[in-house]
Amino acid sequence: MAQLRKPSKAEVQAAYNCEVPDIIGPDLKVLFCGINASIYSAAVGHHFARPGNRLWKTLHQAGFTDRCLDPTEDRALLTAGYGMTNIVARATARADELTPAELLQGYHELTAKVSKFRPQWLAILGITAYRVAFQQRRAQIGRQTERLGDTQLWVLPNPSGLNAHYQLPDLVHVYGELLQALSEPQP
Repeated sequence: MAQLRKPSKAEVQAAYNCEVPDIIGPDLKVLFCGINASIYSAAVGHHFARPGNRLWKTLHQAGFTDRCLDPTEDRALLTAGYGMTNIVARATARADELTPAELLQGYHELTAKVSKFRPQWLAILGITAYRVAFQQRRAQIGRQTERLGDTQLWVLPNPSGLNAHYQLPDLVHVYGELLQALSEPQP
């Protein structure tokens, strides 16, 4: 396993507006969709790489992966039937730097990806961004009634360490609910 190299402050700042490549393929079980990459993740070229982000621990403890992956192993998700993308491609220091117009444009780009790759589930990691991008002001965490084509939607809490509303056990529980839904017969 490669160890994630810590970027310099200059490298992190230079990553503003850069992109982290999607990890995507046809017919995934779940396409996990972040809001947008952090500049730290863009600097190292891997999803959810910022120290303190709890996604990798959450995915493992919820049962999506058989061990806790390092961000450098993010492409290994494909072999398990999972992928990663973002609503907005450009990296920022904070998600609140994105405009509502960017989130709406990201929705249209995301819709095209989902149409092309046809994942069973699209899991949006962040309720506020989901509400804006999908224009669902009253959406709650969990399974959504709306779909993108044949793809079912699920909203999960943002795994950022800044999300104080959800501690790791809470994240594991709600992410585990999505994993449970994967084993249920599909409507």
